[in-house]
Amino acid sequence: MSGIRRYLARFSSKNMILSQKLQFEVAKDFYLTADVFGNADNPPVVLLHGGGQTRHSWGDTAAKFAGQGYYAIAFDARGHGDSSWSEEGAYRIEDLVKDLKSLIANLKGKPALVGASLGGMTSLVAEGEAEESICSALVLVDIAPKTEQKGIERIFAFMSSNTHGFASLDEAAEAVAAYLPHRTKPEDHSRLEKNLRLREDGRYYWHWDVQMLKLWKSLGPDQMTRNEERMYEAAKKLNVPTMIVRGGMSDVVSEKIMAEFLDAVPHVRSVNVSGAGHMVAGDSNHAFTNAVLDFLREVYPSGNLS
Repeated sequence: MSGIRRYLARFSSKNMILSQKLQFEVAKDFYLTADVFGNADNPPVVLLHGGGQTRHSWGDTAAKFAGQGYYAIAFDARGHGDSSWSEEGAYRIEDLVKDLKSLIANLKGKPALVGASLGGMTSLVAEGEAEESICSALVLVDIAPKTEQKGIERIFAFMSSNTHGFASLDEAAEAVAAYLPHRTKPEDHSRLEKNLRLREDGRYYWHWDVQMLKLWKSLGPDQMTRNEERMYEAAKKLNVPTMIVRGGMSDVVSEKIMAEFLDAVPHVRSVNVSGAGHMVAGDSNHAFTNAVLDFLREVYPSGNLS
């Protein structure tokens, strides 16, 4: 099992590749779909989205990383977007970690990992539990070993309420606006459309497998406590430069939880992005991207000093 499928690339006016769609085979006939930006010989940065999102959730971040001399890979996790969906419902953290390690095996060198929410949990467990380090730097985007239950419940409520789909893109946009009232409602739905799938019944559905939500919601208090302990243990074993980026308005990682995390793992750096909620990259993409780039330039330089 190995190999990468290559698809159409976007080119600049100077005939340089701006981005390319790839598929990484991480198990037999099981693929992760990714958009890659920049030169594959540059230091790689892997971007992992949150649960229920897709690779398109990063906005312009990946392209900006490439412009600063990095090779940026934004991929759909299993069960999300254009990546393979598991018929068996194999969506445990172990499955996600295995996928990440398989993708990394195709890269030149150990990448920096930038993981939001579920992607951050995957990155933290993958690096913290590895016998040998798999990355060069780690950025956790609004995720910590412990989270605010009310914030998680709000996410689950949003995901659960729309499993019947939407009659139109406008209807989907209204649902997002109600869930994210602090955001300016965009007039252009092209980015939203990338996160939806138009099915034969003429309705738009979120681009993720509902089996995942069933798995997450089935976790009882005891299992959630064990998961929290596991993530804390993984965090304490981190030896690579690590930063947590918190949305200043986040209801998932509160200031209290952030402080507890930094007390337990003092070598982790932190930054708050004001005006952003849990979906930091989407809420304030410019501020988020600059904060991460400042960190990477220091601990994982690309060689491009511009």
